Parts: sequence; structure tokens; C-alpha cells
Amino acid sequence: MRSAARFALLGACVTASLPLSVWSRGVGGSPVALVTAESENELLALSLEDGRVLRRVEVAADPQTVAAAVTGPAVVVSPRSGTVTVLAWRSLRTLATLRSFRSPQIAAITPDGAFAYVTDAATGVLSALQLSTRRVVDRVFVGLGAHHLAVSPDGRRTWVALGERATTVVVLDSADPHGLRVLRRFHPATPAHDLAFAPDGLSVWITSASVPYVSVLSAASSRLLARIPAGPAPQHVAFGVRDHVFVTSGYGSAIQLVDSRTRKVLRRASTSYGSFNVATAGDVVVTSSLTSGTVIELAGSTLRRQLTTVAAPAARAVAISVW
Repeated sequence: MRSAARFALLGACVTASLPLSVWSRGVGGSPVALVTAESENELLALSLEDGRVLRRVEVAADPQTVAAAVTGPAVVVSPRSGTVTVLAWRSLRTLATLRSFRSPQIAAITPDGAFAYVTDAATGVLSALQLSTRRVVDRVFVGLGAHHLAVSPDGRRTWVALGERATTVVVLDSADPHGLRVLRRFHPATPAHDLAFAPDGLSVWITSASVPYVSVLSAASSRLLARIPAGPAPQHVAFGVRDHVFVTSGYGSAIQLVDSRTRKVLRRASTSYGSFNVATAGDVVVTSSLTSGTVIELAGSTLRRQLTTVAAPAARAVAISVW
């Protein structure tokens, strides 16, 4: 059994969010990877101790993405069936099935764990879903193609990319999830895919499905601060502990570790082809492969493999929970 101390801190990432002050109180339990098995219409819960499937839950057709805080409910998004499913922590019992979407894409849990923001590409709407009541409490039009999004560590700002190769990014005031408000729009120099706020909230790291680097932008002005080489079309980025940033290149079968302060690449490691998505918790990093269904766990400080298992024919997205 691996020590729970390895999970004593949670890094900000695209699929899970919880303030360090909350996580540091101690959760206990063991790490679990929540993986969307898209072709099977299931969400799988995999033990990161030994790769066993702990739960296999049927969800609405076409489950593509999942968001979860380590101690809260999971939110599964199924674009083609227009469905967002909320599942209970640990049991993964269905708490709500929301069908008031046309083409939902991505969910992001707010830093306080109270809400999930959901983008809808077909309607161009960003919805605020209150997790305690499982009700949508606000909707705001951001633009057609609304896709990946990032919430600042203090929850006051949210960035939304309009498309998987977005030429427009929308910045919102999200201090009050009941009153989301568009502040401005800007056009990044290169098409944007995923976005992630740095833990200090001062910069936003943006990946691209078109160019071989990650762009670091000022959160205040959207000014380009740096470009970091990242291999063929890097897709996703996640922040860990000790100023670590992890960038995946699914087409390059690789993941790299970057120092967020110096923006220098510290290490690279091989992954399965199609490992686009990444989630972090403490010193644990997990990737999932859309093409081979392989889930890989790595040690964050060294990128040394801890676990490799084939979870499903297609393992599109991953989040980390602790049970």
C-alpha cells in the first residue's frame, strides 16, 4: 500500500480542483483514477495502487470528459447525447442526469468545490451547475464552439476557448457563479486548445492542437510571456506541486515536466500514443490514451512510471479522486 502522504497536496489541473488549504487537512484513503470509457458508455474507477477496476458505472452515451474534486462528486459530460451526469463521491451513484444541453463539452469544478462550469459548443453557452442542488443556477452566452475552460485559483476569473483550435478566448467575471459576466475577448497568436491557470493566478498556460509549443499568457492582460517547446501538437497541461507543470503530447507519445518559474523543461518521458489528457494530485500524474485505452501513472518529480494498465478500448479523459 502506498503512503497517503504522496497525496498530501493537490495541484491545480484541468480535471480536478480543490484549494490547498482544504486538501492539507488530510483526506486519507487511496488514489483512484476516474476514466471515461467512451466506446463503452461507462465511467471506470481504477485503483492507482494496483490498477484494479473498483467501479464500472453506466452513463449517458458518448461520455467524453470527466471533472472531479478529490473529495467531491464527479461530473461526466456526454456531447452527442447532450447530457451531463453528476455522480456521488466514492459510490459513483447517479445523483442527477441533466439533459438541458445540446452539445456539452467540458466541465470544470470551481476551486471551492461548490459549482461546475459546463461549456456547450452548439449553443455557445457557459452554465453554472450548483453541485449541492444539481441545478443550473446561471447561463451566459460566450460564443459558439465553447469548449475548454479554466477557472482562476480564487474563482474570480474564467477563460473559455471557442473551439478545439480556438482563435477567440473569452474572459469572464466568475466571482459570483449566480451572475457570470463576460468581460472581454481576445485573439491568441496561435489557435488555443486547453487552458490552465498557474497556481498563483498570474498567468494562463495555453496549449495548441496546431503548433509544437505551449504559450504562457499574462492573466491580467493576455500578453504573451513565454513559449515553451512541447512536441507535436501538445494538448493538455496540468499543474502539480513544487512548481511542476506537466504537458502532454498525445501525437508525440510523450509527457514533459516543466518548471513553472523558470519555464525550463526538466524531464521528458514516453507515454502511450494518444495520451492527450492528464490529471495530477500531489506528486501523482496520470495520463489516459484515447487510442489504446492505456492509463499510465507516473511520479511527478521524476516522471518514473508507477503503473500501466489497459482500462478500456478508448480512455478519453481522466480525473483523480481519493476514496
